Amino acid sequence: MGRNPVVRWGGVLGFALGGFFDGIVLHQILQWHHLLSLVPGVDSLRMQVLWDGYFHALMYLVALAGLVGLWRHRAAAGSTHWLGAVPVGFGAWHVLDSVLSHWVLGIHRIRVDSAQPLLWDLIWFAAFGVVPLLLGWVMLRRGRVVPAGGAAAAMVAVVTLGAAFWSARPAEGARFTTLVFAPGVTPAAAMGAVLAEEARLVWSDRAMGVMVVDVAPGRRAAFYRRGALLVGGAGLPAGCFNWSAA
Repeated sequence: MGRNPVVRWGGVLGFALGGFFDGIVLHQILQWHHLLSLVPGVDSLRMQVLWDGYFHALMYLVALAGLVGLWRHRAAAGSTHWLGAVPVGFGAWHVLDSVLSHWVLGIHRIRVDSAQPLLWDLIWFAAFGVVPLLLGWVMLRRGRVVPAGGAAAAMVAVVTLGAAFWSARPAEGARFTTLVFAPGVTPAAAMGAVLAEEARLVWSDRAMGVMVVDVAPGRRAAFYRRGALLVGGAGLPAGCFNWSAA
């Protein structure tokens, strides 16, 4: 895969899609784990959702690298089987995550609340790691040319960007926004930020470092100027906040 630049960057794009899929499905929709769920000392909601946000920000950078790489080599995109590299990259993410995050480092498991976490790890490893890897490998080995390669590249780009924006959006129909303030922000300053933006406090942790507020969508980004590190639903790579504190 590495000898063909278009195929290589298709794999990078698939890797980013795997990360977005992991974060959106497991962190946001199912809420089975956070990135650092099992790391000792990272037991506050503030730190858990903050690191989830950093993870999504990293996937943004990986996706951007893949899209730029494909654009630079777009002349070859219409005459190669590069699309097979996308499921290879997708599966590679889940294989790497399973081996490194679940079994070597132990920073999280697929279902941290399960009595049989290894079973869930193996199911996810096979379904979203091994199967896509094999599918992509077969496509690459057969050398199947993708018809209308430029259109296929555009479609994959749209799917990737859609996944990126989905990872930053609030839940469907949600009125609430989750705020994660910097450690140095006092409870009084955090509450002052809520009042200044005419928001209504719905929930907060004991230290008021993480809050759920009812605020007009147009005012969300203003919390960054008032000491927030990450704001769920602000249109930035804030990860899975609105889902986490529901």
